[in-house]
Amino acid sequence: MSLTLIFFLGLFFAFIGVIPPGLLNMTAAKISLKEGHVRGIVFSIGVCIVVFAQTYVAAIFARYLSKHPEVVDILRSVALIIFLLITVYFLFIAKGASKQQIQPKVKSKHSRFFQGMLMSVINVFPIPYQAYITTTLASVAWLNFEQTSIISYVAGAGMGTFVMLYVYIFFFDKIKSKTFTSQKNMNYIIGGITGVISILTLVKVIKDW
Repeated sequence: MSLTLIFFLGLFFAFIGVIPPGLLNMTAAKISLKEGHVRGIVFSIGVCIVVFAQTYVAAIFARYLSKHPEVVDILRSVALIIFLLITVYFLFIAKGASKQQIQPKVKSKHSRFFQGMLMSVINVFPIPYQAYITTTLASVAWLNFEQTSIISYVAGAGMGTFVMLYVYIFFFDKIKSKTFTSQKNMNYIIGGITGVISILTLVKVIKDW
């Protein structure tokens, strides 16, 4: 498959992964709303720098998994436990958390850039997500693990993440009044998504027994 198509595959799947309201996209939107679009974009660039590295690590990890299928079964069981815990947290614990939030006073563009990097480092979801996606793409021969293919996919993933953050930045005014953007409903959405993933993972684990 051509490097251009691999790039757009990376862009598409990263774009899809950032669609649900979450810490990074909502923070980018709020920064843009309060401090201007430029600050929001600077924050997003910081996020995407880390996403490049995370996706590369995920691709290398996926290459290892493709050669050691027995490890995949172990990781799938571990992932099931993690997703179940996340589901329980967002559906039953997080909804009762305090609504008071301390907003850090960050004034410079450089600070927003490094804030984006820091928050992206904390958000490790792209690594298992991209490891799963790249393994799946490789299994259907849409992606190989040659260095040029990996770099093309990583570049696409970084761009896809930035595009979705950009969408949140410039359209937050239109969606901020919707009920699904409240913290409580965001918790339900995230818990629901991880719950579905848990069920699918559980079915796969049972079938492999």
